[in-house]
Amino acid sequence: MRYDTGGDLLVTVLRELDIDTVFGIVSVHNLPLVEAVDRELRFVPVRHEASAVNAADAYGRARGTLGCALTSTGTGAGNAAGSLIESLSAGSSVLHITGQVESEFLGSGRGFIHETKDQLGMLTAVSAYAASVPDTEQAGRILREAARAALATPGGPASVEWPIDLQFAAQSDGPGELPVSAVPTATDSEIAAAGALLASARRPLIWAGGGAVTARGELARLLETTGAGLLTSNSGRGTVPEDHEQVIGNFATTPAVRTLLAEADVLLTIGTHFRSNETADYTLKLPEAHIQADVEAAALGRVYPVAHALHSDAAAALAALLPHARPAEAGWSDRVAAVRTQVRAILHDNIGPQAAICDAIRAALPREAVVARDVTIASSSWGNRLLEVHDPRDNIFPRGGGIGQGLGMGIGAALARPGAPTVVIAGDGGLAVHLGELLTLAQERPRLTLIVFNDGGYGVLRNMQDRYSERRSGVDLVTPDFELLARACGLPYLRIAAEEHAEPVLNQALASQGPTLVEVDLTKLGPMKIPFTPPVRIPGQ
Repeated sequence: MRYDTGGDLLVTVLRELDIDTVFGIVSVHNLPLVEAVDRELRFVPVRHEASAVNAADAYGRARGTLGCALTSTGTGAGNAAGSLIESLSAGSSVLHITGQVESEFLGSGRGFIHETKDQLGMLTAVSAYAASVPDTEQAGRILREAARAALATPGGPASVEWPIDLQFAAQSDGPGELPVSAVPTATDSEIAAAGALLASARRPLIWAGGGAVTARGELARLLETTGAGLLTSNSGRGTVPEDHEQVIGNFATTPAVRTLLAEADVLLTIGTHFRSNETADYTLKLPEAHIQADVEAAALGRVYPVAHALHSDAAAALAALLPHARPAEAGWSDRVAAVRTQVRAILHDNIGPQAAICDAIRAALPREAVVARDVTIASSSWGNRLLEVHDPRDNIFPRGGGIGQGLGMGIGAALARPGAPTVVIAGDGGLAVHLGELLTLAQERPRLTLIVFNDGGYGVLRNMQDRYSERRSGVDLVTPDFELLARACGLPYLRIAAEEHAEPVLNQALASQGPTLVEVDLTKLGPMKIPFTPPVRIPGQ
């Protein structure tokens, strides 16, 4: 099939992939692509290339599919690199298309505008897949190959650089089918051995990571059959709704759960990488009777020893293990439920006045609504644990730990799911990294409530320095008058300065069909009972 420009071809491929919204910044080196997308689909002009990738990333996560970002070449592609690292860390599916200088000058080193040294090498370093379009005959194949790589397991961003002269040229394209990737499955003997151990369990626990989100039904049936308790990584939250009485959640390093792990006789882990911050820098002790299932062979036994390693897709592994499942001993499910209640009550008490905000958000939100969280105290202390998640597609956060990505992610998720409200939890320090996206928020006007926790700086690091050092360095920041800032951007503004403000303010904000900026004045609201510090070891402390 023939297309007048590369932009027309891109639109066809995006429609094949069920992508209706693309995020990016227009440039002289991507103009045909942006014009075609804007004409035929929806182009969202963000204010920074990093936000384009963050928004595309969250768009894909919120829909359980693929997102697309368009950036310029050189500096523009470089600006996107940090957010590509986030996508790579998360294994999220992003198709990143960046421009490139004219084929005639590519690699000449003569300083052609927007040219950079070895752009493809840079993209290869931060992407799961990277390729350059060499001519007008292969663009369609490369775009589809990139999409397939992004959607495969373990996933990650796929980057395609496209010289501008080839974008303007007419394209020839072949059939548009995407080959299906093979899914690994454990052998019958491996399942039988693991199943025998599972059948022997009297006090079973299950740990679900991000790889378990494709096996939600199988995991729920396993919980019902065994009466096991379910721990999760942050990425595995919502795989079984967190109001289920057997879901303990993302509390593995708490004293009560450590005790429960010591009591358990079998642990089944599915699709988790046991990240350092979720295992107390790998000091968390797990039962020796450990069955681990993961679609990524390298993850098996990498962090913790395993009795039985199952190289398998999560759904296939759990479906095969289900016939071996047996009920736990009497009282175990009650023990699990008691721990679930205990860890939540302790955290609820420890966060002091912020508990009112957590409670008000959950009460005001419908059961399925997106909660996007930047890296900030509110997120790291209770947003990642106490604020219940009922569907993994609602759980949007920077898995790589970088600040400043929350608002871009929230915008992408909100536009992916326009029928549901989106909440963004951000800190004043993180928001300042991409403050320009307030203008994107004002322009696109999604149904998004941005809650900014204002403590005048980088609160997490400030707490660390107050605890371990004699002085503060780089953590106290000038912050804007958020009411004036919201007014300048044409955004409604509300403020929480006391616990009793939380419910009426958040009810009003979340009832809106458009964006609202809510400032939480932490100086007025008051401190947590126990200052939050991240689970990072300080040498010598």
